Amino acid sequence: MLSLEGIKHAFDVVLYKDLNLYVSPKESVAILGVSGSGKSTILNHASSFLKPLQGSVKIDTTDIYSLKADKLSALRKQTLGVIFQSHYLFRGFSALENLKVASILGNKDIDIKMLESFGIEHVLKQQIGTLSGGQQQRLSIARVLTKMPRVLIADEPTGNLDSKTAHDVMNHLFNYIRTNNACMLLATHDTELAKLCDKTYMLKDCKLERV
Repeated sequence: MLSLEGIKHAFDVVLYKDLNLYVSPKESVAILGVSGSGKSTILNHASSFLKPLQGSVKIDTTDIYSLKADKLSALRKQTLGVIFQSHYLFRGFSALENLKVASILGNKDIDIKMLESFGIEHVLKQQIGTLSGGQQQRLSIARVLTKMPRVLIADEPTGNLDSKTAHDVMNHLFNYIRTNNACMLLATHDTELAKLCDKTYMLKDCKLERV
């Protein structure tokens, strides 16, 4: 389980306070909100990249911000899978080499059937710069899943995809978390995508409201 309890954070103004959010195994939770409302900041807390001013972020019973550097690094490699808005692929590498990096870090084999389901098995030998934006997005998601994470954090995971491919990718993510007893927290501005998740919240006026 992923849990955020009593979370408060601010930059120039308070984004939210006393925020609580729970994501159970096999569950998908979406956060909706306008640009600048703080959706991505919540995901940064959950993915261990930004410690909140107050509150705790736990995976199972472990407060991730209480971990020492080596334990936190291991958690990022083995337990957390983060899908960013930007691809963050290694541009000097081929598609296959990008997948191998994740495979080595996670000590997992590359799942060819998964690549086929994403429609990228035929581009494995190509350099990243030759791939379309949609292909790069699908590759970046496949790279994350290659690690077999238990907690998926996804920031606008289908932002660069056409509607059909986006629907296929989301179905694959849902299937992944249910098959592997994982959970997923995602931020999106797409209300139709959010409806596909088990729970949806709106971040508004510094609070999360169930919709």
